[in-house]
Amino acid sequence: MMSITYLLLSRTYGMHLYTADLAQAVLDAGGAVQLVTVQGYPAHIYDPRVQVDAIWPSGGGTMAADPLLRGGVGRVISAVRRARPDVVHISGPQLLTPLVMQGLRRDGIPLLHTLHDLDPHPGAIYGRLLHLWNRSVIASADGFLVHGEVYRQRLLDMRAGPRRIVQLPLLHLFLGHIAAQELASLSVDEKRDALALFFGRVTRYKGVDVLLKAWAALDAQPERWRLVVAGEGDDSAGLMAPLPPDVERRDHLVEDAEAIALFRACRVLVLPYIGATQSALIPAAYYFGMPVIATRSGALPEYVVEGETGWLVPEGNAAALAQALDEALGDPERCRRMGAAGRAWYDRERARERTELMKLYDQVAQKGQ
Repeated sequence: MMSITYLLLSRTYGMHLYTADLAQAVLDAGGAVQLVTVQGYPAHIYDPRVQVDAIWPSGGGTMAADPLLRGGVGRVISAVRRARPDVVHISGPQLLTPLVMQGLRRDGIPLLHTLHDLDPHPGAIYGRLLHLWNRSVIASADGFLVHGEVYRQRLLDMRAGPRRIVQLPLLHLFLGHIAAQELASLSVDEKRDALALFFGRVTRYKGVDVLLKAWAALDAQPERWRLVVAGEGDDSAGLMAPLPPDVERRDHLVEDAEAIALFRACRVLVLPYIGATQSALIPAAYYFGMPVIATRSGALPEYVVEGETGWLVPEGNAAALAQALDEALGDPERCRRMGAAGRAWYDRERARERTELMKLYDQVAQKGQ
């Protein structure tokens, strides 16, 4: 029986969704899972069978350094030693993770690290630090998981070693454990409203300002067309104001029931990102039978079969984004076909991902034998 310890020293909600999905795969395959994480983590996301050690003494910030002075690194290493896992999978970034990795390497514990971002998002204050942090992680890990072929190639260029790098699609949904278990009973809606959906945390690199410019360019749109921008974020930068009456802003953490309702009602998901890496929202849209409009940013084009599961537009190009919106909202039958193709894509990639993930854990575990 495979035993995996996930190390996530952050309270970032999306990272916990990602980690919970990985843990579910191991549990479903008959393995055992430990989670070493921050105090106050979102427990409802996880299967109750996950053994949790919420011992990281921090508010959960990715850049927090104070746990070093409060014994956090030692606590984490001790918790992992007690569990004696086959593999430690570090599923999300934290400033002090390289120190933890150094301690675990001395114990000979195989280490796998997901590298979500090789470059900082535009406007991030930690740009140079991220590159230094990545180099430290690359020097210490036995294996790396990335979610785009473009990033596998980047690691090869950084001489990470081809046998240490595995690329798998990013396929987790945005739901907690209970809601995810109930999804099978939901049918795919054939009839959807003329709604375009932006979903997720609103930050500058997400390109919401470009989306609003594109929306304003749809001069001849029918009155029933609407745009929904759902998710917490920073409106102080002027990204969201003023709003026209056909744009609805839901400025809060969208809980599971509301999120499901949005993904079942809207016709197309829009990701106008600039400087993005990847996004699990594309596969999530496919799961619910909804096509996507995405920019050619990072690995996003690897997730969209252009003309079959969605549209691809250049980053920052409001005119191209407006044209894609016009085509999507004006042709519900085409969106229905694309949504069905997206769901087929998701089912195929999900089966492959689950198989390859367990192979990856076996491969990394053998390095410690």
